[in-house]
Amino acid sequence: MRTVDMTRMEFEALVSEALDLIPPELARAMDNVAVFVEDEPPSGDPHLLGLYEGVALTERGDTYAGFLPDRITIYMGPTLRICETREDVVEEVAITVVHEIGHHFGISDERLHELGWG
Repeated sequence: MRTVDMTRMEFEALVSEALDLIPPELARAMDNVAVFVEDEPPSGDPHLLGLYEGVALTERGDTYAGFLPDRITIYMGPTLRICETREDVVEEVAITVVHEIGHHFGISDERLHELGWG
């Protein structure tokens, strides 16, 4: 399989565009979260497209304060390797961004797959 050719800047722009697709009411509800692009995932999971690290909104209690921002990371390498066209990359980035934001809102992998954001 051939990897789609795309620069880091182009890929980051796709992630930004995917974030812009989040409905404003959901975007406003996101709290203390930052989104990053990395070239490759940790060595233990080379096929990982995205990762959410943090405390989901549904798990935060009255004592939630002073935490570093939650982190959503979108991985460029595996995404480009599984896609055949630039259009596939656009779609996969959007799905991955929504999937990881879903985790920020406390939605499980199983439920995200049921909703088509797998």
